[in-house]
Amino acid sequence: MFARSSLKTAILAAATGAIVLTAGCGGRAKNRDTAYVARDVDTLYAAAQQRLETGRTKQAAALFDEVERQHPYSPWARRAQLMSAFSYYAARDYNKAIQSAQRFLSIHPGNKDAPYAYYLISICYYEQISDVTRDQKTTQQAKQALTDVMRRYPGTTYARDAKLKIDLVDDHLAGKEMTIGRSYERSGKWLAATLRFRNVVDNFQTTSHTPEALYRLVEGYLSMGVPEEAQKAAAVLEHNYPNSDWYGRAYKLMEKHAPQNVAA
Repeated sequence: MFARSSLKTAILAAATGAIVLTAGCGGRAKNRDTAYVARDVDTLYAAAQQRLETGRTKQAAALFDEVERQHPYSPWARRAQLMSAFSYYAARDYNKAIQSAQRFLSIHPGNKDAPYAYYLISICYYEQISDVTRDQKTTQQAKQALTDVMRRYPGTTYARDAKLKIDLVDDHLAGKEMTIGRSYERSGKWLAATLRFRNVVDNFQTTSHTPEALYRLVEGYLSMGVPEEAQKAAAVLEHNYPNSDWYGRAYKLMEKHAPQNVAA
């Protein structure tokens, strides 16, 4: 559902644009993992960068962590923290990527690269969004993190991208509500079903699921014997989606089960 390759490229471009990578030549990288070998900061950072550029993302993350551990007071330490977060992201170790980015923000909250760190956190959650049949905790976390980017840094490229992704996240959350609502409906639990469909209409009204949710409300209210509420849902459906199949189906239901409530 979500194209990761192009997104990864964009994030790497943002990372390298946000952080000036000026490491000196520290010698050619060895084949072995040098994460725990004491080295001068320039050589260690260059080794980490070389691992990242050649796709050895987990080794790169470990080496960037070593930059901070071995040289905590060096200017390189700040840069390494954020590059560590990106390296973990590239390795799809989202939990460590989030932890590294959050650590960077806790130490450097006002840094010029803070917007990127917040954005990276949101993308880590976003890429973990699962199928609508599964628990949506991560989807909620993605929405909160993306909203945080928009709130903190309005007008930025990060905020604009976050807004686009929030629309997709909302559609995903609405889809989950619809899945649960339909399940309740099949079991004859009409009240529980209408509560789910009402949530879609009230809180996710700009998503692709709204027309069906309104139709399901018509079904639910008619089944519960409250045609007046069914008529209200049908009227909203007619006003906003007059040419949709869902409105056509709702109109037929109203004609059949509550003709007195159908507008002439």
